[in-house]
Amino acid sequence: MDFGPIILQFKRVQVAFGNEPAIVLIELAVIAAAAYLVLRFLRGTRGARVIKGVGLLLIVGTLVVSVVGAEQAFLRLQYLYNNFLDVITLGLIIVFQPEIRRGLVRLGEARLFKGSELRRARVVEEVVGAMEYLSQNKVGALVAIERQVGLGGLIEAGTRLDAAVSRSLLNTIFWPGSALHDMGVVIRGDRVVAAGVQFPLAESGAISQELGSRHRAAIGLSQDSDALVLIVSEETGRMSIATRGNLIADLTLDDMRQHLSASLGEGVDVEPRDEAGAALD
Repeated sequence: MDFGPIILQFKRVQVAFGNEPAIVLIELAVIAAAAYLVLRFLRGTRGARVIKGVGLLLIVGTLVVSVVGAEQAFLRLQYLYNNFLDVITLGLIIVFQPEIRRGLVRLGEARLFKGSELRRARVVEEVVGAMEYLSQNKVGALVAIERQVGLGGLIEAGTRLDAAVSRSLLNTIFWPGSALHDMGVVIRGDRVVAAGVQFPLAESGAISQELGSRHRAAIGLSQDSDALVLIVSEETGRMSIATRGNLIADLTLDDMRQHLSASLGEGVDVEPRDEAGAALD
C-alpha cells in the first residue's frame, strides 16, 4: 500500500499549523462553535439526525477524495465530488426549510427585542387562568412549557396547532369529549405549538406508586428535558408542577403564578415539595 498521499496530507497540515497557528486555531474554534450552535438549535428534531448523517458523509467523502485525489490523481472523481457539494448545499436548504424559518422567528422574538417581558407576563396569566378553570371543574390537564431544550421530537407525533396561548383555547382542548383532551399540550414562547402529544412516562420504580399516568408523564418529560410541566388532577382538581424530575404538588393559584414567573422569567427552578399529596391520575 502506498502511504505517500497520506504522508503528503499530514505535511500540508503541519505546514499550515507551523506558518499560521493562531489563525488556524481561531478558524477551528469558529467552526466548532458554529457546529455546536446548529446542533443545539436542532436538538429534539428530525433535523438533528439528518445533519449528523450528512456531516459524517461529508467528512468521510472529503477525507477519501483528499487522499486518493492527491497529486492530481482521480480528477474526474474530484470534479464529481465538488459538484456534489453544491447540490447537497441546495438540498440541505430545502430539507431544513422549517428549521430555518423557526430560527428566524425565534430571532425576531429574542429577549433583546421590545415587548418580550409583556408577552411572557401575558402567557403566565393566560396559563394560570386556564389552570384555575380546569381545577375548579376537575378537568384533567397536562401542559408542557418548553424552555432551552427543544421538544420537536415529541411535537411531531402530536397535532400541530401554532396558535396564540389563551385560556379559552386550553380549556377547549382539555374539556372532556375533545379529540385532543387525552394527552399533553406543548407551549413554546407565546404559542401553543401542539396538542395530543404523548409525553414519556417516568420509570415506576423512581416515583410514588400512588401517582397516576398523568403525573408520571409530567415527571418523565421533566427528567428528559428542562420543560416546566403543569398538571391538573382529574380526580381532585389539585394543581402540580414537574421540573427537573421533581414534583411540586398541591399548588394554589398564587403558587402557580409565582413558580411560572420565576422559572420563565429568570430560569430559576422552584424547590420540590412532598409529592405524596398528588392526585391519583
